[in-house]
Amino acid sequence: MNFALYIAKRYLRSKSSNNAINFITYIALAGVILGAASLFIVLSGFAGLRDFTLQYTTLIDPDFKLENTIGKSFSFTPELQEQLSNIPEVTTYSKIIEERVIASANGKQTMAFIKGIDDNFKLVNTELDSVLFEGSWLAQKTPQIVSGYGIANTLSIGVLDYAQAINIYVPKAGKGQITDKNQAFNSLSAINVGIYNINETTDSKYIYSSFQSAKGLLNYQDHQVTSLEIKLKDNVNPEDARAQINKLFGANFSLKDSSQQNEALYKMLNTENLAVYLIFTLVLIIALFNVIGSIIMMILDKRNTLSTLYNIGATVKDIRRIFFLQGVLMSVIGGFIGLLIGYIIIQLQYSFSLVMLTPTLAYPVALSFKNAVVVFLTIIVLGTLASKIASSRINKSLIKVG
Repeated sequence: MNFALYIAKRYLRSKSSNNAINFITYIALAGVILGAASLFIVLSGFAGLRDFTLQYTTLIDPDFKLENTIGKSFSFTPELQEQLSNIPEVTTYSKIIEERVIASANGKQTMAFIKGIDDNFKLVNTELDSVLFEGSWLAQKTPQIVSGYGIANTLSIGVLDYAQAINIYVPKAGKGQITDKNQAFNSLSAINVGIYNINETTDSKYIYSSFQSAKGLLNYQDHQVTSLEIKLKDNVNPEDARAQINKLFGANFSLKDSSQQNEALYKMLNTENLAVYLIFTLVLIIALFNVIGSIIMMILDKRNTLSTLYNIGATVKDIRRIFFLQGVLMSVIGGFIGLLIGYIIIQLQYSFSLVMLTPTLAYPVALSFKNAVVVFLTIIVLGTLASKIASSRINKSLIKVG
């Protein structure tokens, strides 16, 4: 067995004759354990919140969304439709017309986006019915709309209120001076047949209508669309599909997957995750100062023993390595125990819902091997650095005593 490692294990297991040093060592080990457990619990809790947030945000996001980068709309010709359908990885697609509008009802108005959808929209977004808060989904070739909960609340509208139509306005394209407000806007009078509830941002943004209603409102030509939402077959490589779709439509189009469609949200969540990690790593760094103090106190306590080791042939480098390994072992053991404690707490929360956000909703947590690796590597790196700093205090003048 390696000489330095053997002595380091002995020093770690044996108690000092000085109770104060034993107490400091226990405090240092407890600090590492609590730091590792806290970091793992916080990362697991944040991962649960992230998954919970994305579960609803991405609920009706397609596998891919295709948009034109040089204009609002493009012509999706029958030839392109056939070629897209022939891509092996593509199951189906939905044609979309989307534009910013003004919605008005009950003397109130709000800015929103109308999203005209065709019959295939339900095939691309199979979870549509699960997001309906009230009412039903719209029928094609009818002046029906489905609004978000936020929009319905702002306009004070309900479902199937035929006495109260919702008026949707969009500015007319063209040039010249406007002398009549009827010349400035195209309008659509519609009946709200459903209210969906996904998240606060989406609920206050979209009004869904039939493809034909949006087409008439915007005076679009046949085959003119603003985007395509594409569903892929199960167990296919998305990058293969991406390559073929990009080849078909060319460089003037942007093809976004689910994460790219919610890029701002993903960036915010990643930034928050990094901030939480850095904050608790700082706490862990402070805890590891105890490890430095513990090793230095152990060095001072073992001066006579170190002198003996030096006299029988151990070099200063060997003695430094003993205390370096002692600090690393303390960090590894503390990190492992901390992870085990963190795992048990997260598993208890997952199984028994110990902490509740609401009377019916438990605080979401997610066990992740990645988080465990991140915590353990953080402990090892910081523990190694702390051990290096402490063991570097050893020199010949410290060892040669008596």
